[in-house]
Amino acid sequence: MAEAEKSLVGDHLVDKIRRRRKLAETVSPLPDRPRVITVSNQKGGVGKTTTTVNLASALARRGANVLVIDLDPQGNASTALGVPHRPEVTSVYDVLLGDTGLGEALQPTTDHENLACVPSTINLAGAEIELVSLVAREQRLRTALQAFLAESEREYHYVFIDCPPSLGLLTVNAFVAADEVLIPIQCEYYALEGLSQLLGNIQLIQKHLNPGLRISTILLTMYDARTNLAQEVAGEVRAHFPDQVLAAVIPRSVRISEAPSYGQTVHAYDGASIGALAYLEAAAEMAERGPGVGNGTVGTEQGKA
Repeated sequence: MAEAEKSLVGDHLVDKIRRRRKLAETVSPLPDRPRVITVSNQKGGVGKTTTTVNLASALARRGANVLVIDLDPQGNASTALGVPHRPEVTSVYDVLLGDTGLGEALQPTTDHENLACVPSTINLAGAEIELVSLVAREQRLRTALQAFLAESEREYHYVFIDCPPSLGLLTVNAFVAADEVLIPIQCEYYALEGLSQLLGNIQLIQKHLNPGLRISTILLTMYDARTNLAQEVAGEVRAHFPDQVLAAVIPRSVRISEAPSYGQTVHAYDGASIGALAYLEAAAEMAERGPGVGNGTVGTEQGKA
């Protein structure tokens, strides 16, 4: 190995050790009431489900009790958390149709003792049609979640809702149930593509169904510091959303990409990896900033830039 390469590897190692030491010395405050967060981006391939499960896992490892609600019919969040989601399993589908309470669908995960999951099943694919004729169809998840949190013996600090990339009744239920929206944005071409539409949809939810909903957090994913493009995209997003973007960024990482195929989060798959470290840093920053960061409405004109 050339001297320059050795020096670079050494610098990376020193930086990693420094960051881990800083995390170890940081105590993440727990919210005094559950933070219900919908993770959403109508553009596919931005790391939405990956961000949901890895942030949830990171917060659990930092002492919080966390619940993940898998509202995507594909069930990828359930898979990553090691939760069975065969068609016969009691799931969020049964909760939305009113056949069962949310607590009855709750399952422990293989990831961490502090992390639980309400799984999705393939049955959820038809729920959009079945919900149309039901009373208060946009508020089914909120009603079930509020009842569960009020009755649960365990105090949950964070609830993450992973929803489909399309805007339908499932996603509307997620927005109505949540207090906050977290948007993952990839540091690649067309990073802001579709964001204007997403922001417009959130404003409609605020106006008609959930006035307390706000965009609290934007997380930059798939960041490659070696490319000018990633740096330019990060700068552009930070310029448009200065109060919402986390300082922590999620790098392009083989370990992050590989973990789901083993039914694991990156923390369970390779907790020593740089990807696991990045999600721990993002989780610590989210906890430190609390739910109050970010204004109630982010104008759609920003998303058009």
